[in-house]
Amino acid sequence: MKTRHGQGILELEALRSAVQEGSIDTVLVAMTDMQGRLQGKRLTAEHFLEEVVEHGAEGCNYLLAVDVDMNTVGGYAMSSWERGYGDFVFKPDLSTLRVVPWLEGTALVVCDLAWEDGSPVAASPRQILRRQLERLAGLGLRAFVGTELEFIVFRDAYEDAWRKGYRDLEPANLYNVDYSLLGTTRVEPLLRRIRNSMAGAGLQVENAKGECNLGQHEINFRYDEALVTADGHSIYKNGAKEIASQEGCSITFMPKFNEREGNSCHIHLSLRTDDGEPVFSGGHGFSKTFEHFLAGQLACIRELMLFLAPNINSYKRYAPGSFAPTAIAWGKDNRTCAFRVVGHGPSLRVECRIPGGDVNPYLGISAMIAAGLYGLENELPLEEEFVGNAYGAQDKPHVPRNLYEARELFANSEVARRAFGEEVVEHYLNMARVEIEAFESAVTDWERYRNFERL
Repeated sequence: MKTRHGQGILELEALRSAVQEGSIDTVLVAMTDMQGRLQGKRLTAEHFLEEVVEHGAEGCNYLLAVDVDMNTVGGYAMSSWERGYGDFVFKPDLSTLRVVPWLEGTALVVCDLAWEDGSPVAASPRQILRRQLERLAGLGLRAFVGTELEFIVFRDAYEDAWRKGYRDLEPANLYNVDYSLLGTTRVEPLLRRIRNSMAGAGLQVENAKGECNLGQHEINFRYDEALVTADGHSIYKNGAKEIASQEGCSITFMPKFNEREGNSCHIHLSLRTDDGEPVFSGGHGFSKTFEHFLAGQLACIRELMLFLAPNINSYKRYAPGSFAPTAIAWGKDNRTCAFRVVGHGPSLRVECRIPGGDVNPYLGISAMIAAGLYGLENELPLEEEFVGNAYGAQDKPHVPRNLYEARELFANSEVARRAFGEEVVEHYLNMARVEIEAFESAVTDWERYRNFERL
């Protein structure tokens, strides 16, 4: 099968040939919703080629106006009962067309969202990132990104975990297997299948390693341009769950499954010129571009936290000694800081350690770019590096402690409104409101254990 950019990525003509040969009969048209999940339709390959390539496909616009359970909720300007829950258009980005090796006879394409008049859907996560990349392009810059996404493997199938109420699940490892080759071998059949399947879908896999929590692992991919990385992140996250299900087990990316280490998603970011020249290093140190960009992260990231930590559970990670940051500080190769500066020369980059495994990659990367652009535009000076244990830093701003605080900061952020626009800000403030109200109305196990007998 003829491909481009490596194994798995399809030219349109290669898809036509595969359909004629009978090796592909289904095309998934996918968009990414507010929660970072792939949503869409399974099309017959013939219909995709004959109609959708040129004209797009339709989908209900409630896909960007529901909660995590797909319940219709109020408060969204774009989609409601009053507006009739109409459609928007899935416009295939053919540069993302690829084989899906873990599903027989299947290809996938990522779509941009547009209204019937052709205008982009501003609140779509992919469009939000496109807008930030366009702002960078106005300065002659391009963003390159890598995401490091952790997950926990359980030997229970998803359906069994549901029936158990997610209690008493069996982790794939019964002790800390961080960097352990012996311990990770226990899970290697699953990890190997995920790695090879993602490579077959055109993602450039670099490695897998064990992590600290029981059954916790990480698979990493080569950095790429920001939009390519965000697309790959969403495809990998969805595909890893599908493969785990096929293998009779389950994996979770939730930020804090239990009181042990949470699932992080560190985002590495660097900038280059249009012709590919790195701009972060300067001589034997940092360039002014790097200093201003990093200073923007420190100045703005608290008020953009909603894009990095979008759920109630997100904020359970931020605890001293947890390897999740509490202080908004930067340090060279310092894992206690919110921003860890790593690499040197052309590989110099900033690692944002704030996001958890629930981050929507398009929104998380957008927040970092927006904050960095604020630093560049205002030529913010970079404060001194933090040396030592940032968990004890009393003079540094603290990451927001909960979704309530993050929502308030986002609502009052002029940086957010200038970077993303009023429509986007109000849309995602409503998303946070919906989550907060759902949580406040729920009765938790913690409350039952604490109150049932003793109160």
